[in-house]
Amino acid sequence: MSQPVQPPNQPQQPYGGQPVDGNPYAAGPGAPAPAPAAPTGNPYGDQPPAPTGNPFGNPQGQPAPFGGAPITPAPPARNNLAVGVLVALGAAIVASILYGVLLGSIEREIGYAAVGVGFLVGFAAAKLGGANPVTIAAAAVFSIGAVYFGQLIAYGMMMAEAARVPFSEVFLDHFDTVTRVWKEEADFMRYLFIALGAIAAIGGAKKAG
Repeated sequence: MSQPVQPPNQPQQPYGGQPVDGNPYAAGPGAPAPAPAAPTGNPYGDQPPAPTGNPFGNPQGQPAPFGGAPITPAPPARNNLAVGVLVALGAAIVASILYGVLLGSIEREIGYAAVGVGFLVGFAAAKLGGANPVTIAAAAVFSIGAVYFGQLIAYGMMMAEAARVPFSEVFLDHFDTVTRVWKEEADFMRYLFIALGAIAAIGGAKKAG
């Protein structure tokens, strides 16, 4: 007796499942999940934007440390009137004493010494108090007094030496006599030295300012 022929085995699907909706490559039930699709578009689209401009810039607007030295503000100008006047007065007193001692020691007048007195007064006043017009004017006036007072000191020294008495006795007890002798012997050059002291004070103040 013959046995009925068994139908041949159906070919297996390459992916273990039946075609889905006519797609022979679609996975059926129980098939492994397909690999994720390759990224498309800009792969750096989600990255934060790169910094632009100077990476060393200061957010406050200050110059960068490698872009040049920062500009420091200029120091405030000196403009202390009281200090300038007081310094001019103190310098005039000191300069007049030195000037008078010098003249009394050599018993002659020196024009350069009078110029030095004025320059010292004007320079010191403007250096510490500011080269404002009031300070310069005060330095010029005090320089005139310093040169004049220095000449009186010189006369007092010479008169004390001639009378063989202490200088303090002549200068303090007979100051009117010292000034009278100065007026009697004053000439053009003596007044010129006083004027040079004032001019030098103005020059010294401008030099310091």
